[in-house]
Amino acid sequence: MHHCHHGGADGEEEPPAAVLSLLSMLPTASALVDDHDTVLRASPSAYTLGIVDDEAIVNERVRDAIRQVRQMGGRSSFDLTTSTPEFYAGMTASGAEAEDDDSMQISDDTQSVERPNWLKITVGRIDARFVVVLIDDVSDAIRFARTRDDFIANVSEQLVQPMDALEQLAGSMEQHSTDAVRVAQESSQVRQACLRLNHMVEDLLLLMKVQAPVIASSANRVNVKHQLDRAAGQLRSLADRLGVDLRVEGDASLTTNGEGAQICAAINRLIDNALVYSSAGGTVNATVSVSQDGKFAVVRVIDQGVGISRADQRHIFERFYRGANQTKASAGGIGLGLAIVKHVALAHHGNATVWSMPGQGSTFSLILPLAQ
Repeated sequence: MHHCHHGGADGEEEPPAAVLSLLSMLPTASALVDDHDTVLRASPSAYTLGIVDDEAIVNERVRDAIRQVRQMGGRSSFDLTTSTPEFYAGMTASGAEAEDDDSMQISDDTQSVERPNWLKITVGRIDARFVVVLIDDVSDAIRFARTRDDFIANVSEQLVQPMDALEQLAGSMEQHSTDAVRVAQESSQVRQACLRLNHMVEDLLLLMKVQAPVIASSANRVNVKHQLDRAAGQLRSLADRLGVDLRVEGDASLTTNGEGAQICAAINRLIDNALVYSSAGGTVNATVSVSQDGKFAVVRVIDQGVGISRADQRHIFERFYRGANQTKASAGGIGLGLAIVKHVALAHHGNATVWSMPGQGSTFSLILPLAQ
Protein backbone atom coordinates (compact mmCIF):
# COMPACT_ATOMS: atom_id res chain seq x y z
CA MET A 1 0.00 0.00 0.00
CA HIS A 2 1.45 3.34 -1.04
CA HIS A 3 1.37 6.53 0.95
CA CYS A 4 -0.38 9.35 -0.92
CA HIS A 5 0.90 12.90 -1.18
CA HIS A 6 -0.45 15.58 -3.50
CA GLY A 7 1.92 18.34 -4.52
CA GLY A 8 1.80 21.35 -6.80
CA ALA A 9 -0.83 24.01 -7.45
CA ASP A 10 -4.50 23.35 -8.03
CA GLY A 11 -5.24 22.10 -11.49
CA GLU A 12 -1.81 20.64 -12.15
CA GLU A 13 -1.74 17.41 -14.09
CA GLU A 14 -2.07 14.27 -12.01
CA PRO A 15 0.19 11.27 -12.67
CA PRO A 16 -1.25 8.78 -15.20
CA ALA A 17 -3.49 6.23 -13.49
CA ALA A 18 -1.59 3.38 -15.11
CA VAL A 19 1.65 4.60 -13.54
CA LEU A 20 0.07 4.83 -10.09
CA SER A 21 -1.40 1.37 -10.47
CA LEU A 22 1.97 -0.05 -11.49
CA LEU A 23 3.77 1.59 -8.58
CA SER A 24 1.24 0.17 -6.13
CA MET A 25 2.06 -3.36 -7.32
CA LEU A 26 5.85 -3.07 -7.14
CA PRO A 27 7.52 -5.23 -4.45
CA THR A 28 10.17 -2.56 -3.88
CA ALA A 29 9.73 0.86 -2.30
CA SER A 30 9.16 3.73 -4.73
CA ALA A 31 8.63 7.46 -5.05
CA LEU A 32 7.09 9.47 -7.88
CA VAL A 33 8.53 12.95 -8.42
CA ASP A 34 7.17 15.74 -10.62
CA ASP A 35 9.04 18.44 -12.54
CA HIS A 36 9.01 20.71 -9.47
CA ASP A 37 10.87 18.02 -7.47
CA THR A 38 7.76 17.43 -5.37
CA VAL A 39 7.11 13.85 -4.26
CA LEU A 40 3.57 13.03 -5.41
CA ARG A 41 3.45 9.42 -4.22
CA ALA A 42 5.82 7.46 -2.00
CA SER A 43 5.65 4.13 -0.24
CA PRO A 44 6.12 4.16 3.56
CA SER A 45 9.52 2.51 3.20
CA ALA A 46 10.79 5.48 1.20
CA TYR A 47 10.40 7.51 4.39
CA THR A 48 11.80 4.99 6.85
CA LEU A 49 14.80 4.31 4.59
CA GLY A 50 15.77 8.00 4.60
CA ILE A 51 14.96 8.88 0.97
CA VAL A 52 11.76 10.95 1.32
CA ASP A 53 10.59 13.42 3.93
CA ASP A 54 7.87 16.10 3.85
CA GLU A 55 7.00 15.53 0.16
CA ALA A 56 10.62 15.95 -0.94
CA ILE A 57 13.64 13.80 -1.79
CA VAL A 58 16.08 14.42 1.05
CA ASN A 59 19.05 12.41 -0.18
CA GLU A 60 21.37 14.57 -2.26
CA ARG A 61 22.64 11.78 -4.48
CA VAL A 62 19.09 10.73 -5.38
CA ARG A 63 18.17 14.37 -6.11
CA ASP A 64 21.15 14.67 -8.47
CA ALA A 65 20.17 11.46 -10.26
CA ILE A 66 16.60 12.74 -10.71
CA ARG A 67 17.84 15.97 -12.33
CA GLN A 68 20.24 14.06 -14.59
CA VAL A 69 17.60 11.60 -15.77
CA ARG A 70 15.04 14.36 -16.30
CA GLN A 71 17.48 16.21 -18.57
CA MET A 72 19.21 13.30 -20.33
CA GLY A 73 16.60 10.56 -20.27
CA GLY A 74 17.40 6.90 -19.68
CA ARG A 75 17.92 5.70 -16.15
CA SER A 76 20.49 5.82 -13.37
CA SER A 77 21.29 2.95 -10.99
CA PHE A 78 23.60 3.04 -7.99
CA ASP A 79 24.17 1.70 -4.48
CA LEU A 80 23.40 3.88 -1.49
CA THR A 81 23.76 3.59 2.29
CA THR A 82 21.38 5.53 4.53
CA SER A 83 20.29 5.68 8.15
CA THR A 84 16.69 5.49 9.31
CA PRO A 85 15.59 9.01 10.35
CA GLU A 86 15.28 9.47 14.09
CA PHE A 87 11.53 10.10 13.89
CA TYR A 88 10.85 6.74 12.23
CA ALA A 89 13.45 4.87 14.28
CA GLY A 90 11.66 6.22 17.33
CA MET A 91 8.47 4.45 16.21
CA THR A 92 10.03 1.12 17.25
CA ALA A 93 11.55 1.33 20.68
CA SER A 94 11.93 4.97 21.58
CA GLY A 95 9.64 6.09 24.33
CA ALA A 96 10.19 2.77 26.09
CA GLU A 97 11.98 4.79 28.70
CA ALA A 98 11.38 8.50 29.21
CA GLU A 99 15.05 9.33 28.75
CA ASP A 100 15.54 7.16 25.68
CA ASP A 101 15.33 7.93 21.97
CA ASP A 102 16.08 5.34 19.32
CA SER A 103 19.20 6.82 17.77
CA MET A 104 22.88 6.17 18.26
CA GLN A 105 23.20 8.82 20.95
CA ILE A 106 19.97 9.23 22.84
CA SER A 107 21.31 11.42 25.61
CA ASP A 108 24.60 12.64 26.95
CA ASP A 109 25.03 9.46 28.96
CA THR A 110 23.07 6.71 27.21
CA GLN A 111 24.02 4.97 23.97
CA SER A 112 21.62 3.06 21.73
CA VAL A 113 22.05 0.79 18.72
CA GLU A 114 21.35 1.62 15.09
CA ARG A 115 21.49 -0.24 11.82
CA PRO A 116 22.42 1.16 8.36
CA ASN A 117 20.22 0.63 5.32
CA TRP A 118 21.95 -0.73 2.22
CA LEU A 119 19.93 0.19 -0.87
CA LYS A 120 19.99 -0.29 -4.64
CA ILE A 121 18.49 2.80 -6.26
CA THR A 122 17.10 3.03 -9.79
CA VAL A 123 15.90 6.40 -11.15
CA GLY A 124 13.99 6.50 -14.44
CA ARG A 125 12.06 9.09 -16.45
CA ILE A 126 8.42 8.25 -17.22
CA ASP A 127 7.74 11.31 -19.40
CA ALA A 128 8.58 15.00 -19.56
CA ARG A 129 6.97 15.61 -16.14
CA PHE A 130 7.43 12.54 -14.00
CA VAL A 131 10.45 10.62 -12.68
CA VAL A 132 10.19 7.45 -10.63
CA VAL A 133 12.64 6.34 -7.93
CA LEU A 134 12.76 2.60 -7.18
CA ILE A 135 14.35 1.60 -3.85
CA ASP A 136 15.43 -1.99 -3.31
CA ASP A 137 16.42 -2.61 0.32
CA VAL A 138 19.13 -5.31 0.27
CA SER A 139 20.20 -4.75 3.88
CA ASP A 140 19.28 -8.23 5.10
CA ALA A 141 21.26 -9.92 2.33
CA ILE A 142 24.33 -7.77 2.95
CA ARG A 143 24.18 -8.29 6.71
CA PHE A 144 23.92 -12.03 6.24
CA ALA A 145 26.84 -12.04 3.78
CA ARG A 146 29.01 -9.99 6.15
CA THR A 147 28.21 -12.26 9.07
CA ARG A 148 28.99 -15.30 6.92
CA ASP A 149 32.33 -13.78 5.84
CA ASP A 150 33.13 -12.94 9.48
CA PHE A 151 32.33 -16.53 10.37
CA ILE A 152 34.75 -17.94 7.80
CA ALA A 153 37.54 -15.45 8.51
CA ASN A 154 37.41 -15.67 12.28
CA VAL A 155 36.97 -19.43 12.53
CA SER A 156 40.00 -19.79 10.26
CA GLU A 157 41.98 -17.38 12.45
CA GLN A 158 40.90 -18.99 15.71
CA LEU A 159 41.79 -22.47 14.44
CA VAL A 160 45.45 -21.46 14.58
CA GLN A 161 45.54 -21.35 18.39
CA PRO A 162 44.24 -24.88 19.11
CA MET A 163 46.30 -26.28 16.25
CA ASP A 164 49.47 -24.70 17.67
CA ALA A 165 48.60 -26.02 21.13
CA LEU A 166 47.98 -29.50 19.74
CA GLU A 167 51.28 -29.42 17.87
CA GLN A 168 53.10 -28.40 21.04
CA LEU A 169 51.44 -31.18 23.05
CA ALA A 170 52.17 -33.74 20.34
CA GLY A 171 55.83 -32.68 20.32
CA SER A 172 56.12 -33.23 24.04
CA MET A 173 54.51 -36.64 23.82
CA GLU A 174 56.68 -37.68 20.86
CA GLN A 175 59.74 -36.89 22.94
CA HIS A 176 58.40 -39.31 25.57
CA SER A 177 58.29 -36.45 28.05
CA THR A 178 58.12 -37.70 31.62
CA ASP A 179 57.21 -34.21 32.85
CA ALA A 180 53.59 -34.85 33.84
CA VAL A 181 53.12 -31.23 34.92
CA ARG A 182 54.18 -29.94 31.51
CA VAL A 183 51.90 -32.38 29.65
CA ALA A 184 49.01 -31.39 31.92
CA GLN A 185 49.64 -27.69 31.25
CA GLU A 186 49.78 -28.17 27.50
CA SER A 187 46.67 -30.36 27.58
CA SER A 188 44.87 -27.58 29.47
CA GLN A 189 45.96 -25.08 26.82
CA VAL A 190 44.50 -27.32 24.10
CA ARG A 191 41.24 -27.64 26.01
CA GLN A 192 40.94 -23.88 26.60
CA ALA A 193 41.70 -23.10 22.96
CA CYS A 194 39.07 -25.59 21.80
CA LEU A 195 36.48 -24.18 24.22
CA ARG A 196 37.17 -20.66 22.96
CA LEU A 197 36.80 -21.79 19.35
CA ASN A 198 33.58 -23.63 20.14
CA HIS A 199 32.20 -20.56 21.92
CA MET A 200 33.00 -18.35 18.95
CA VAL A 201 31.42 -20.76 16.44
CA GLU A 202 28.23 -20.93 18.53
CA ASP A 203 28.04 -17.13 18.74
CA LEU A 204 28.65 -16.65 15.03
CA LEU A 205 26.00 -19.22 14.13
CA LEU A 206 23.56 -17.39 16.42
CA LEU A 207 24.44 -14.07 14.77
CA MET A 208 23.61 -15.56 11.38
CA LYS A 209 20.21 -16.71 12.67
CA VAL A 210 19.17 -13.32 14.06
CA GLN A 211 19.54 -11.28 10.88
CA ALA A 212 15.93 -11.77 9.74
CA PRO A 213 13.22 -9.66 11.41
CA VAL A 214 10.68 -11.54 13.52
CA ILE A 215 7.11 -11.64 12.21
CA ALA A 216 4.61 -11.36 15.04
CA SER A 217 1.97 -14.08 15.31
CA SER A 218 -0.12 -15.79 17.96
CA ALA A 219 2.20 -18.79 17.68
CA ASN A 220 5.38 -17.00 18.80
CA ARG A 221 4.43 -15.31 22.06
CA VAL A 222 7.28 -15.44 24.56
CA ASN A 223 7.15 -14.73 28.29
CA VAL A 224 10.05 -12.34 28.90
CA LYS A 225 10.43 -13.10 32.62
CA HIS A 226 10.69 -16.82 31.86
CA GLN A 227 13.58 -16.12 29.50
CA LEU A 228 15.23 -13.89 32.12
CA ASP A 229 14.95 -16.67 34.73
CA ARG A 230 16.28 -19.20 32.23
CA ALA A 231 19.30 -17.05 31.32
CA ALA A 232 20.08 -16.33 34.98
CA GLY A 233 19.87 -20.04 35.79
CA GLN A 234 22.47 -20.78 33.15
CA LEU A 235 24.89 -18.37 34.86
CA ARG A 236 24.35 -19.15 38.55
CA SER A 237 27.49 -21.26 38.75
CA LEU A 238 29.57 -18.48 37.15
CA ALA A 239 28.17 -15.95 39.63
CA ASP A 240 29.02 -18.24 42.53
CA ARG A 241 32.52 -18.86 41.20
CA LEU A 242 33.17 -15.11 40.84
CA GLY A 243 31.61 -14.29 44.22
CA VAL A 244 28.97 -12.00 42.70
CA ASP A 245 25.40 -11.86 44.01
CA LEU A 246 23.01 -12.30 41.04
CA ARG A 247 19.48 -11.08 41.80
CA VAL A 248 16.51 -11.53 39.46
CA GLU A 249 13.05 -10.02 39.73
CA GLY A 250 10.33 -8.53 37.58
CA ASP A 251 6.87 -8.67 36.06
CA ALA A 252 6.02 -12.26 35.12
CA SER A 253 3.06 -11.24 32.94
CA LEU A 254 4.96 -9.50 30.11
CA THR A 255 5.10 -11.23 26.73
CA THR A 256 6.66 -10.36 23.39
CA ASN A 257 6.52 -11.88 19.92
CA GLY A 258 9.70 -13.64 18.95
CA GLU A 259 12.12 -16.49 19.38
CA GLY A 260 12.53 -17.50 23.01
CA ALA A 261 15.96 -19.02 22.48
CA GLN A 262 17.26 -15.81 20.89
CA ILE A 263 15.87 -13.59 23.65
CA CYS A 264 17.32 -15.91 26.29
CA ALA A 265 20.70 -15.81 24.52
CA ALA A 266 20.69 -12.00 24.46
CA ILE A 267 19.84 -11.77 28.18
CA ASN A 268 22.47 -14.42 28.89
CA ARG A 269 25.13 -12.27 27.22
CA LEU A 270 24.09 -9.21 29.20
CA ILE A 271 24.22 -11.02 32.54
CA ASP A 272 27.48 -12.77 31.63
CA ASN A 273 29.02 -9.38 30.80
CA ALA A 274 27.82 -7.88 34.07
CA LEU A 275 29.26 -10.77 36.08
CA VAL A 276 32.72 -10.86 34.50
CA TYR A 277 33.16 -7.10 34.80
CA SER A 278 32.10 -7.08 38.48
CA SER A 279 34.34 -7.47 41.50
CA ALA A 280 33.95 -10.24 44.06
CA GLY A 281 31.36 -9.19 46.61
CA GLY A 282 29.49 -7.09 44.06
CA THR A 283 25.85 -7.38 42.99
CA VAL A 284 24.24 -7.77 39.58
CA ASN A 285 20.52 -6.99 39.34
CA ALA A 286 18.52 -8.34 36.39
CA THR A 287 14.94 -7.10 36.11
CA VAL A 288 12.07 -6.91 33.63
CA SER A 289 9.32 -4.29 33.77
CA VAL A 290 6.89 -2.54 31.47
CA SER A 291 7.97 0.74 29.88
CA GLN A 292 6.41 4.00 30.99
CA ASP A 293 4.32 4.20 27.81
CA GLY A 294 3.05 0.65 28.37
CA LYS A 295 4.22 -0.60 24.96
CA PHE A 296 7.49 -2.39 25.74
CA ALA A 297 9.04 -4.94 28.05
CA VAL A 298 12.35 -3.59 29.33
CA VAL A 299 15.00 -6.01 30.60
CA ARG A 300 17.65 -4.18 32.60
CA VAL A 301 20.93 -5.67 33.79
CA ILE A 302 22.68 -3.43 36.32
CA ASP A 303 26.16 -3.99 37.68
CA GLN A 304 28.57 -2.19 39.99
CA GLY A 305 31.61 -3.10 37.92
CA VAL A 306 34.46 -1.27 36.24
CA GLY A 307 32.22 0.73 33.89
CA ILE A 308 32.81 1.68 30.25
CA SER A 309 34.40 4.82 28.84
CA ARG A 310 32.40 7.09 26.54
CA ALA A 311 34.77 6.28 23.68
CA ASP A 312 34.21 2.52 24.06
CA GLN A 313 30.44 2.92 24.43
CA ARG A 314 30.14 4.00 20.79
CA HIS A 315 31.66 0.69 19.62
CA ILE A 316 30.73 -1.99 22.14
CA PHE A 317 27.82 -3.31 20.06
CA GLU A 318 30.13 -3.95 17.08
CA ARG A 319 31.23 -7.50 16.26
CA PHE A 320 34.60 -8.49 17.78
CA TYR A 321 35.08 -5.12 19.51
CA ARG A 322 36.98 -5.41 22.79
CA GLY A 323 37.09 -2.40 25.08
CA ALA A 324 40.01 -1.24 27.19
CA ASN A 325 38.35 -2.17 30.49
CA GLN A 326 39.11 -5.90 30.50
CA THR A 327 39.23 -7.80 33.78
CA LYS A 328 40.81 -11.15 34.58
CA ALA A 329 37.41 -12.84 34.26
CA SER A 330 36.62 -11.15 30.92
CA ALA A 331 39.99 -11.73 29.28
CA GLY A 332 38.84 -14.87 27.45
CA GLY A 333 35.95 -13.14 25.67
CA ILE A 334 35.80 -12.75 21.91
CA GLY A 335 33.69 -9.61 21.52
CA LEU A 336 30.47 -11.07 20.10
CA GLY A 337 28.14 -10.96 23.10
CA LEU A 338 26.85 -7.41 22.72
CA ALA A 339 26.65 -7.78 18.94
CA ILE A 340 24.24 -10.66 19.58
CA VAL A 341 22.23 -8.45 21.96
CA LYS A 342 22.05 -5.72 19.32
CA HIS A 343 20.87 -7.98 16.51
CA VAL A 344 18.36 -9.85 18.69
CA ALA A 345 16.90 -6.48 19.74
CA LEU A 346 16.66 -5.20 16.16
CA ALA A 347 15.30 -8.49 14.80
CA HIS A 348 12.53 -8.27 17.41
CA HIS A 349 11.77 -4.63 16.46
CA GLY A 350 13.21 -3.41 19.73
CA ASN A 351 16.34 -1.67 20.93
CA ALA A 352 19.36 -2.08 23.17
CA THR A 353 20.89 0.72 25.21
CA VAL A 354 23.74 1.22 27.65
CA TRP A 355 24.42 3.73 30.39
CA SER A 356 27.83 3.53 32.02
CA MET A 357 30.43 5.53 33.89
CA PRO A 358 33.97 4.31 34.58
CA GLY A 359 34.18 3.16 38.17
CA GLN A 360 30.40 3.36 38.68
CA GLY A 361 29.16 0.32 36.78
CA SER A 362 26.82 -0.12 33.83
CA THR A 363 23.14 -0.51 33.02
CA PHE A 364 22.22 -2.39 29.84
CA SER A 365 18.62 -2.43 28.63
CA LEU A 366 17.04 -4.83 26.16
CA ILE A 367 13.77 -3.25 24.99
CA LEU A 368 11.18 -5.50 23.33
CA PRO A 369 7.69 -4.57 22.06
CA LEU A 370 4.88 -6.22 23.97
CA ALA A 371 3.09 -9.03 22.16
CA GLN A 372 0.36 -8.04 19.74
